[in-house]
Amino acid sequence: MKYFALFSCLLILACGGISVPPLTQTQVGAPASADASPAPAPLPATIAPTTLPSSEPSQDTTVFPDANAYEWRLMTDGLERPVDTQPDPQGRLWVVEKIGHIHLFQNGQLTENLFLNIRDRVNDDSNEMGLLGLALHPNFSQNGYFYVNYTGARGDTFISRFTAGENSADPNSELILLRVKQPYPNHNGGTMNFGPDGYLYIGLGDGGSGGDPEGNGQSLDTLLGKILRIDVDSKEPYAIPSDNPFGDEIWAFGLRNPWRMSFDSTTGDLYIGDVGQGDWEEVDIIPAGSRGGENFGWNYREGAHDFEGRGPANMIDPIAEYSHNEGGCSVVGGYAYRGSMPEWYGIYLYGDYCTGQIWGLIRSGETWQNQLLFDTDFNITSFGQDLNGEAYLLTDGGGMYQLVRK
Repeated sequence: MKYFALFSCLLILACGGISVPPLTQTQVGAPASADASPAPAPLPATIAPTTLPSSEPSQDTTVFPDANAYEWRLMTDGLERPVDTQPDPQGRLWVVEKIGHIHLFQNGQLTENLFLNIRDRVNDDSNEMGLLGLALHPNFSQNGYFYVNYTGARGDTFISRFTAGENSADPNSELILLRVKQPYPNHNGGTMNFGPDGYLYIGLGDGGSGGDPEGNGQSLDTLLGKILRIDVDSKEPYAIPSDNPFGDEIWAFGLRNPWRMSFDSTTGDLYIGDVGQGDWEEVDIIPAGSRGGENFGWNYREGAHDFEGRGPANMIDPIAEYSHNEGGCSVVGGYAYRGSMPEWYGIYLYGDYCTGQIWGLIRSGETWQNQLLFDTDFNITSFGQDLNGEAYLLTDGGGMYQLVRK
């Protein structure tokens, strides 16, 4: 069974020693503190606050297109377990391989040489470990900074910054921002995104095993089972934004394994695909303008259904879910389409690793339309979006595909 293995494939770093600046370490079960993370610091004056646009642009489509008129067209293959792709300001796509590589896709093909090779420190000994996530700094064109999420020594999660050159990045440029102890090899999360506010958002799973035996999802004394929000500009290695709801790195909690999340580039809404336990897969949303503190319910609930049961009254239901009885096993969060095809504009696309099925979500006031659009034979590991808002997906078999008209 492939089950939740896919999401773990991305994270692990080999235990080889490297020379890096002193790391920030947050132990499981220990609250973030002045000893574990930098003190809050204000944003520098050079960064202006972001004004978010309306959450429902008038040009968003209100009906689903006929998916039979479209296809996922192969753009490149031969990759080794690709798990993430992100665009840079030059229009190139960076493609992350779980084993510890980053490639560049440019002018319709992969460049000959690796952009980054950190296989010496990525630990991918277990299927849910490896190099799992990538985010480019909003001012990448000026500073060359990019951030990765990987599992390394002892299987711990590392959030690190590297500095890019024109066509490669020096592995020795690593600055470790955060290290989080992982009690088990699965449920590492892996997703990272910069928000419209300029802060870095990080998805961490509940620490693994099954059923959240340590209660990490609901505990505010650990970073596991959370969405984190940190300020990478005001201080090195990072600062805690003054408006974070709990005074530490935590932005939202009650998550099991947020493998992929993304901000809608038009609305600022944050979509989260949270991998389920044994019955339900879910898609959650943190709306633009949120003050944080959302509790998505794990492990009291799996999706909108009781797991351990009980729980506080303010838990938030997913905007979409599907059952393993339908054949699925691991949700892969995607993107709200913002490309050149108006019939797709505003539709949030997401899929399932095991079945290869791809659904779309359309917001209709306070409710959501959810429709199955494609039934592929892909083992989908991730979705992507280029600078023009076009949609891509990656497969565990090594392919990258783009959504196009037939």
